[in-house]
This record gives sequence, C-alpha cells and structure tokens, in this order.
Amino acid sequence: MIYLDYTAHMPPDEAALRAFGNAERTYIGNPNSHHSAGYEAGNAMAGYARQAAEALQVSPEEIIFTSGASESNNTAIQGIAYASRHFGRHMITTPLEHPSVSGCLTALQERGWQIDVLSIDRQGRIDLEELKELLRPDTVLLTLCAVDSELGVIQPVREASDILKAYPHCRLHVDATQAVGKIPFDFSLADTVSLSGHKFGGVSGSGILYKKQAVDMEPLIHGGVSTTLYRSGTPAVGLAASLVTALCTALEKQGERYERVRALNALLRTEFSRRGMRVHSPENAVPYILNGGINGIKAAAFRDAMNRHGVCISVKSACSVEHTPSRAVYAVTKNRKQALESWRVSLSHLTTNEEINEFLRILDAVCKEIQA
Repeated sequence: MIYLDYTAHMPPDEAALRAFGNAERTYIGNPNSHHSAGYEAGNAMAGYARQAAEALQVSPEEIIFTSGASESNNTAIQGIAYASRHFGRHMITTPLEHPSVSGCLTALQERGWQIDVLSIDRQGRIDLEELKELLRPDTVLLTLCAVDSELGVIQPVREASDILKAYPHCRLHVDATQAVGKIPFDFSLADTVSLSGHKFGGVSGSGILYKKQAVDMEPLIHGGVSTTLYRSGTPAVGLAASLVTALCTALEKQGERYERVRALNALLRTEFSRRGMRVHSPENAVPYILNGGINGIKAAAFRDAMNRHGVCISVKSACSVEHTPSRAVYAVTKNRKQALESWRVSLSHLTTNEEINEFLRILDAVCKEIQA
C-alpha cells in the first residue's frame, strides 16, 4: 500500500504510543478524584498542560485538552457566539473551512446568527479589503483556517488579526490543524486556536483548544468542572501524554521535515506538469498538500481506481460530503467541473521517493484504464 493521505491522518509516533501506554498504566486514578491516585493523575495532566504551553509559547491556563480539532472548533465558535450574543450575532468566515467549522456556523445561522463568507483570490487567500468592509460593530467572530486542508493555502492571519484590533468585541478563531508542527504559527495572534494530535503523530482522539485568558466563552460540554471550566468530563491522561510527546517532536523536527516534504512536492509538481495535469494548490501553499486534477476524469472515480491499485489519496477533506464539488477548488477556479475533478495528495516526512515513483507509475496506468 502507498499511503498519500497524511492530511487526513498520520500514524502515531512510536514515542507517542509509548507515552500513551506508560501514562495509562501509571496514572490509574480519575484526575477529578480527591484521593492520592486522583491527585497524581491531576498533577500529571497539569504537567502535560505546562509542557504543551511551553512548546506553543502560551500559558498553561490557556490550554484545554479536547478530543480533537472538531471538538475544539465547535467549542470555540459556539462558546464565543453564546458568550458574545449581547454584543451582536454577526460572524465572518471563508469558503475554505473544515466542515467542523462551516457546519457549526450553519447551525448557528439556523438559530439566528448572520454569517458572511469572504471572497478569496486565485491564490486562495482571503480579501483583506473585503474583510474591512464586512466588519460591523455587531461582528463577534472571524474564523479562518491557518492552512486549508484541500489546497494547502496559508492565510494572512497576522494581517487579519491587525484589522480586528479596531473591533474590540470581535474575536479571532483560527483552525491551525494543518499548520501546527508543519510551519511556524504564532498563537498570540488569535483568541482561540484549534489543533489535533493525529495530524502530527499523536494518538487519535487527542486535541487542544488554546483560549486566550481574557476571552469569554460558554462551555459546550456541561456537567462538572473537571480540570477546566470549559470542558467537563474525565481528562484522558494517556491522550494528553501522547499529544504532548508528538507535539514536541514535531516542533523540534519541523524544519528538517519541511525541507524533506518540499522536495517531494516539487517533484510531483514537475511530473504533473509534464503530464498536462492541473495543479490547484498555489506555489506558496504548504508542501504537505498538493491538489490536482485530470481533465475528463471525475475525482471519485480516479480515487477509487487508485485505491484498487493500492494507492490511498483523498477527494476533499475526509469529513466532507461525498460526490459534491470541492468548495475550496470551486472558490479558487469558479469552475464546477474542475471542482468535481479535483483530488488531493498529502505528504509527510514518512513518504519515500520510491513511493512517489510508484505512485506516478500507477497514476499513468490508471489514466489509461479510465480513458480507454
């Protein structure tokens, strides 16, 4: 099998798996319990929060462990919406967001919030001038992804953050799921930030929501204080241990991993161009994501044919609705046919040159099969 879907999921690092197992065996108590076993587990959770905060250059009090980015996105967006509703019910987003963001906003829209969607240019970046025009005194949230999961576009988070300084009631939420551990990201620019451990080598079901201390937010999960006011439930010590271990490794090796993947991406771009294939990801996108398309071949058919040959690629985000055009590609190309023909290859430092060469060989064979 040739696995080229690392944007959807990356296998856990061995060190992260060991950390998970060791923590689960060592800390047998519930971190919320008031006895020695509970205190040991609670202290461990506090220690992991300090480690994560140090790695991300934030305060431990700003770290909320979650089950992943989908929960983090929903917690932040809904939490800010309900806590800020006395200031207004207007929010701004982009057409490139993950379904856990866009779906959450749709649910809020059905409950009375107003949602505006920013335009993006041919490179996939938001229109900052339009952002200035859309902002209102009753705007309470701008939510955007640092890096989108289909095209790999890097959004101008710093510039957007600067614009929002003139709107004290408007918060900035950033989905940094595809950025953290891959490119530098400054958490101080946003009010809330989401990330997911399984995108950089942690165990599935682990995530973090960064919440700036001054931000008001209503909890999504009710029923107890736990280790934070904003997320009730029994803290998962093993998952926190795994996430923090993988996070520290990813940040430590971020530069060398980036350069490795950049070389693979450049090779694929050259080979796609030589074959007359489309590349939808802009040149300045992160190298981990490469979105392409072949004229006359539907994306789902291409993906399924590649899968029969043992190659794993994706059509859109793994959480998206099947057999619909890519919102991201359509937003960039304004071409529905191309949006239906687009698919994604996603790479990691685990990808080998041999796998890329075999992928290209199978790609040629599949194109002949489908077009025969």
